[in-house]
Amino acid sequence: MVSKKKEKVRVLSAEKLADGIFEMWLETDMAREKAAGRFIAVYPKNKATLLPRPISICERDRERGALRIVYRVAGEGTKEFSSYQKGDTAEILGVLGNGYPLEEAEGKTVLLMGGGIGIPPLLELAKELKDVNCKIQIVLGYRDNQLFLKDDLAKYGEVFPATEDGSEGTKGTVLDAVRENELKADLIFSCGPLPMLKAVRQYADREQIPAWISLEERMACGVGACLGCVCKTVKEDAHSHVHNARICTDGPVFRADDVDI
Repeated sequence: MVSKKKEKVRVLSAEKLADGIFEMWLETDMAREKAAGRFIAVYPKNKATLLPRPISICERDRERGALRIVYRVAGEGTKEFSSYQKGDTAEILGVLGNGYPLEEAEGKTVLLMGGGIGIPPLLELAKELKDVNCKIQIVLGYRDNQLFLKDDLAKYGEVFPATEDGSEGTKGTVLDAVRENELKADLIFSCGPLPMLKAVRQYADREQIPAWISLEERMACGVGACLGCVCKTVKEDAHSHVHNARICTDGPVFRADDVDI
């Protein structure tokens, strides 16, 4: 098992996947760790940007010793990353956060639900679930017909896309796709924007299905020191006696009914 560390790594490949969506494969022995739902922090070379950018792990290749990240250009840091090419170096901190509880999926039908840039972490999740005795159904929400990672995910389960503009699959949201395809599940693992996760939680409550969600949040340190990524929880923290949790260290994956969203 690799301990959390800061490391300079080599870019093995870099590519644009869709409008504003890029990927990189990074050479690192962090690929030894289970990574479903976890993330790394990537440091921009431009020191004016100051803080590292948290990016979820999309996939790992243990044999090659490499991690794949897929990210959306959202500011100066990720804009810099999108210019990286094969042979460049990057500085990363990892592996960070707590991932999905794979043991919960044993013997169950599992529904993976991802929206937008919440789709990438579902790939490693699906890969790791193949070692668990479960059936996987995958619902993916996109803005349009640029269905990045759809074919990658289709290797591990049937994929049901939903697009806001109706150009592919179901017109509407991931939950519209669930209803249209009459999907049933014993367990939900989800990642995406907050409005989607709120809807998933409501659906899970209504159908009485256990659900685990990964919260997207801006982070500063990524290691729990700055308290910049706190979310409200239903239960009181045993140590601080407040209804808060740090997404970077207590999450980013939480049981849906444990967080107040």
